[in-house]
Amino acid sequence: MTTTTKARSTREILNKVPEVTVYFWIIKVLCTTVGETAADYLNVNLSLGLTGTSVITGGLLAVALVFQFRSNRYRPGVYWVTVALVSVFGTLVTDNLTDKLGIALETSTIVFAVLLSVTFLVWYANEKTLGIHSIFTVRREAFYWLAVLFSFALGTATGDLMAEGLGLGYLNTGMIVASLIALTAIGWRLGLNSILSFWIIYILTRPLGASIGDYLSQPQKNGGLGLGTTVTSAIFIGGILIIVGYLSYTKADVSQPSPSTAGVQAVEKGGMWQTAAVVSVLLIASGSAYTLRKSSLQDAVAAEASSAETSTGSTSPLGDLSQFRTIAQDTLDLLNAGKQSDATTRIDDLESRWDKAQARLKIKDSGAWTTVDDLIDPVLRQLRSASPDLAAEKAALNELLAGIG
Repeated sequence: MTTTTKARSTREILNKVPEVTVYFWIIKVLCTTVGETAADYLNVNLSLGLTGTSVITGGLLAVALVFQFRSNRYRPGVYWVTVALVSVFGTLVTDNLTDKLGIALETSTIVFAVLLSVTFLVWYANEKTLGIHSIFTVRREAFYWLAVLFSFALGTATGDLMAEGLGLGYLNTGMIVASLIALTAIGWRLGLNSILSFWIIYILTRPLGASIGDYLSQPQKNGGLGLGTTVTSAIFIGGILIIVGYLSYTKADVSQPSPSTAGVQAVEKGGMWQTAAVVSVLLIASGSAYTLRKSSLQDAVAAEASSAETSTGSTSPLGDLSQFRTIAQDTLDLLNAGKQSDATTRIDDLESRWDKAQARLKIKDSGAWTTVDDLIDPVLRQLRSASPDLAAEKAALNELLAGIG
């Protein structure tokens, strides 16, 4: 009896993560949304670029992890600041691989899935549990945060692949992801292993949060609410601060001392075979859906190319880019007329339409798409800068117009 009481007391004092309550998932989604919008704000609006944003965020994350590891128990403020920074950094890892190194989203998705799987395997081999309510040692906490980082990176790559690479858009992606989360939650209620359910939902909330952020920040004419990345980030950061403040005061998500960790682990069985079954189903379903969607895009591109050849006799590598040239020219004309605000608003159309056309254009000619995409990034950065430089804006637009041809 004394030993059990001591074990329970140790868990209550030393467990480093919160109970998985409704507050946990609300803040998790808020953090993932901030990860998407804050990364864009630092990269584009503050003109830090991917490299500068990654270095700054990586440094802040390192500091947060130091405080998290030094803490002897779960502290809401420290824990959720770390999660928010992991969210931003995980987003940037995927963005750097895609934008800087030109690695396909399909490759990033596979790589991060493998890295996360290896992390879980090594974690389980060493600790015999993947339970997040048994984070009592430095080694277990290290495994936990490594899994969190890879889950954010995987969620980012998967969400971007669905929304942009396969041309589904963030709204459709969000609906698909929300449905998968609901199915997993129902499965958990019906007996699906709780640890397996937790990590599936944890990964899926990343593309869900990105979809919510995109919907809120995109202009109304493009199907969003038009709040912009700055306002969206501010709203969600405010929400995080309010809930974390509430949890710090009420201790509503602090692990309770009963039942014991050993008792919970002894009751729940079947994790291994359930994991194998669920992963197999996900691989087959996602692989089939990817193949069908890719085939559909290729058929559409082939039909478009045939139509263009029939009507014009020839076609450029990416086909008709006149809509993008029009937007770029309109933006340049607005700058020349001294209408900075209108130019910044107009350039939003370029980003939105380019993202929607990404799946179709990359199939036509990935290299040509990358060339134009690399010219669009500095245009967005200059037009959305907190301190816009008129000469730099015009130079970036002229380079884009020349690149579009």
